[in-house]
Amino acid sequence: MLIWIPVDGNDAKASKVVPQYEAKQWALVNFDEGEVKSVRFFDSREACDEAWVDFVILINKYENYMDFMNEGMMTLCVREEETIEDIIEAFKFKELDEIGL
Repeated sequence: MLIWIPVDGNDAKASKVVPQYEAKQWALVNFDEGEVKSVRFFDSREACDEAWVDFVILINKYENYMDFMNEGMMTLCVREEETIEDIIEAFKFKELDEIGL
């Protein structure tokens, strides 16, 4: 499954989640069978050629999430996690909060 995360850089270990309007890069995490297969970075979501992304993980529930939901993505937000590694670990154990109507 593919997961979008707006981040402040293009380092898979050190980049931290940020609000969408502050995102310097969008991390696209390929998560399968309980582990990260790859992390790719894009300047914008539109720069990616993937037809379907399953999830987007945002910094808080007050972010604009309707566009993601309209594209069929599940929207989640972090609690205290900051790095991609911490966020995916929380995702794995269902410790992220769901955003929705």
